[in-house]
Amino acid sequence: MSSPRSPLALTLVRAFALLLALVSLAFTLWAGLEDRRVALAFGLLIAVGELTRWSGAEERESAPLGAAGALAYALLGENAGQATHHGAFQVVAVVVAAGLLGCVPHVARGRGPTVDHLTRRVLTVGFAAVCFQPLYNQGEFLEWGGPAYALLLVALLVLTALCDAVLAAAMAHSRTRWPFGPLLRDELRATLGIGSAVCATGAVMALAVAVVGLWALPVFSLPLLLTQLSFRRYAAVRVTYRQTIASLARATEIAGYTPAGHARRVAVLSQAVGRELGLSEPDLTVLEYAALMHDIGQLSLLDPVPAGATAVLPADEQRRIALLGGAVVRQTGVDAEVAVVVERQADPYREQPVTARIVRAVNAYEEMAREAGPGGPLTALEKLRLGTARDYQPEVVESLARVLLRGGLSLPQAG
Repeated sequence: MSSPRSPLALTLVRAFALLLALVSLAFTLWAGLEDRRVALAFGLLIAVGELTRWSGAEERESAPLGAAGALAYALLGENAGQATHHGAFQVVAVVVAAGLLGCVPHVARGRGPTVDHLTRRVLTVGFAAVCFQPLYNQGEFLEWGGPAYALLLVALLVLTALCDAVLAAAMAHSRTRWPFGPLLRDELRATLGIGSAVCATGAVMALAVAVVGLWALPVFSLPLLLTQLSFRRYAAVRVTYRQTIASLARATEIAGYTPAGHARRVAVLSQAVGRELGLSEPDLTVLEYAALMHDIGQLSLLDPVPAGATAVLPADEQRRIALLGGAVVRQTGVDAEVAVVVERQADPYREQPVTARIVRAVNAYEEMAREAGPGGPLTALEKLRLGTARDYQPEVVESLARVLLRGGLSLPQAG
């Protein structure tokens, strides 16, 4: 099966980054490396940062040390009191060469979105270098000293971080067609986390190398490495937590109360609808957990519901199963917000939080489409639209229809 073609906007962004990289490498090879010791030192730092990049983490910046080193080199004006003379092209060339070297092990293991990762790195570092290096080499910043020069670097790094957030959101929007606004909001929120540490470390590295020389690099790399280790452990805990919830959700399938893969399918489709509606990352996490555990109340029933289809049950029975499910979720120690979503999925939609509205509509769609045969998806959507007076929010149903249309209307697959 051939891979899907990349959207035009994403292809153009990648092509521009490739062109910038090739021009920078060609110019640097033609003109030669300026300040070779400095270039090699920063190249080694960036390569080590890429080598220590982790895959599968939820943080937007998976190689913080490489990012900080690249930004520091882009904003470097002096080395131990001596002016440096590398330009923006050399900055990009060194970052590209070191990034490619550091990505080799990841490519060999088939891990990580290397192309988009390098695209963002090249464009953001190129932006910072173009903003700083030409003006510095022309002597525009000679009179900037002390706090003013430090504030200048911080301002440039903040501007670069904002551009990176816009670029990341635009690339994600082009790739997934999710709304741009919520994607940008989540990118900006992530920038306040590890992104602020990267910017701060990049500024400190550039200032420290200007005063004490290249020995500052390993000294100021250590705190960021420790921060990266903490983020990695935090990500591992979250992965384990999600796996535990998924295992709990499979209890209804193992016991024969629901079809195989039902909870996972509802969770995946619910998240897609949540993104279409512009939910934030924290709300999407609650939505995923609630969707996985939405049927867990059926474990308290003496007789299983046929095919686990609760959408066709009387309202009182649906509410009883939902309350039983919420009680089970609370006993597992999962976030109370998840329990609230599970408890209220049988209420009239005007009384529900938006996450509960999504879970209810998606669960009903999956059940109806599975039972309706070849025309299941269209039939299920029509039934959901007929139920928008009380049971299903119209905006949620239409968002579900758009998600299904983009993915192609098809019957839910088992497993």
